[in-house]
Amino acid sequence: MPISNQLKAAAAASVLAMGGLALAAATPAVAHNHGKHSMKSQPNIVEAAMGTGVHDTLVAAVKAADLVDTLSSPGPFTVFAPTDDAFGELPAGTVDALLQPANKGKLQTVLTYHVVSGRIPAAQLSAAIKQAGGSYEFETVAGETLTASFDGHTIVVTDALGRETKVVQADVKTTNGVIHVTDGVFLPSV
Repeated sequence: MPISNQLKAAAAASVLAMGGLALAAATPAVAHNHGKHSMKSQPNIVEAAMGTGVHDTLVAAVKAADLVDTLSSPGPFTVFAPTDDAFGELPAGTVDALLQPANKGKLQTVLTYHVVSGRIPAAQLSAAIKQAGGSYEFETVAGETLTASFDGHTIVVTDALGRETKVVQADVKTTNGVIHVTDGVFLPSV
């Protein structure tokens, strides 16, 4: 399941043009369209995160990093979205420090480490893990690598620091990508 270089280049150009990228997730709100099917019935990544009640820290981080416009853009992106509880598991003071204006660049790096170019549903990621012999490495928009594997039937993602994070909800559809909700925060090596 290689992600095409052309798609990576397009996503990277979008990120550079808009100053970064981030993640967000949750179950999207359902709009009542009186039987009409439209793209407006699904939220974009940012709207989905704002509507969950479990991604308040993520939303605050996206705003502090000036990534709202990027995550609202057409994408598509695959976002691994940590919950508030996941952020709460970080060492004391980490989130507060990242939200400081002086650390905006570092915050953008952390957030873009949770984003992959293109729309990659769980079935496609699972197939890539199997084809790679049980452990599949992929590059994020931040230019860092994550490794996906299985713990039983659950997809587990390992970051650069060796921290394992489970995908607790997969395939949340948005107008500009797909979100996989995680129980941990990925930390890049830089």
